[in-house]
Amino acid sequence: MRRNGRLWLMALAAMLALTGPATAQTKKAKVQKREKYEFSFDLPSYVEQLKQELTYPLAWRNSGIKKFSKWQKRARAKVFECMMTPPKAADAFDMEVVAEEQRDGYRALKVMFNQNAYVRTMAYVLVPDGEGPFPAVNLLHDHGGHLFIGKEKMIRPFGVSQEVMDDADEWAKNLYDSQYVGDYLARHGYVCFSADAPMWGERGREEGVDRSKLDIVAGNMMMLGRDLCAFMHYDDISATEFLASLPWVDAKRIGCMGCSMGAYRAWMLAALSDRVKVGAAVCWMTTTDVQMSVADKKREYGGFANCIPALRQYMDYPDIASLAAPKAMLFINGTRDHLFPVRGVNAAFEQMHNTWQHLGADDRLSTQLWDVPHSCGIDIQAEVLRFFQKHL
Repeated sequence: MRRNGRLWLMALAAMLALTGPATAQTKKAKVQKREKYEFSFDLPSYVEQLKQELTYPLAWRNSGIKKFSKWQKRARAKVFECMMTPPKAADAFDMEVVAEEQRDGYRALKVMFNQNAYVRTMAYVLVPDGEGPFPAVNLLHDHGGHLFIGKEKMIRPFGVSQEVMDDADEWAKNLYDSQYVGDYLARHGYVCFSADAPMWGERGREEGVDRSKLDIVAGNMMMLGRDLCAFMHYDDISATEFLASLPWVDAKRIGCMGCSMGAYRAWMLAALSDRVKVGAAVCWMTTTDVQMSVADKKREYGGFANCIPALRQYMDYPDIASLAAPKAMLFINGTRDHLFPVRGVNAAFEQMHNTWQHLGADDRLSTQLWDVPHSCGIDIQAEVLRFFQKHL
């Protein structure tokens, strides 16, 4: 039996050796480029035609609606409509403090709360020493193609594995000049909150981290009549309500801040939530014309992380951000940011300024271009702090 088994294995190996090259050739032939194609550079070949058809009829600049509050109500309703069915709300947040440690000038809390009716979420809350209530900031983490951590990108974690700790420190080093934004703001008197977005950190896949699965999960959510990106925004709104409910927080002084995808989340949150009074968005603002452009060598890298079905038929990115007017908003982009060409950034900034100017509130909109790459270093964080101190 043993001899027959060895012979069978030898025969199988010989067979694989003979068929291997042919199989490789077959696979190679299947992936060869054909003479005709419809998509190039991850965009349709007719991308310029499609962009010309985007007239943004519901933008403040195009709508023809004279009263800003009326436009704001109608445009916000359209955004929520495009965001599809929201997650069912929880009956109560039911917060539980699961861990705590004292830091220099503030306490770090690890809490659990009901994000919605389906998910109980872990989050970090930093509470300054002294008597509150304090102003508060919802810190929205970035994308970075890195889903292993989420909230740990914004607040220094504790009570985690060494792998998570090392990963968070490395991420803070590369994108935030080794300074955790939340800890920095907490030392200056702000309650800081951060939670994972769906698919990040402790809200990831049972099978493990895989960036390629983000878009597959998003597609499956759409099959269920829901939008994963919209769920992220709905969660940011409910998390802000949770933040407002905390005993240490002055519910009339809540801001939000983020870098990269976190910046996108920040201006979306400021546009959609009346709880937010001040917003800061670092390294995420542009126009669709430039963001989807072969000439600019640009296309969207985030995938379904910032994709809301049909919304672009009505408003462009700066049009949606303008829903936040006349709130105090800070936008910072980098001239060396390969993700957002300056041409698109400037065009978006101009559109937003036109809206704030119409309301006589242009002094509350700060748009800045820094000589930096895609990042949120200590100097930018200091500028964010100054903005919060002035307006929050």
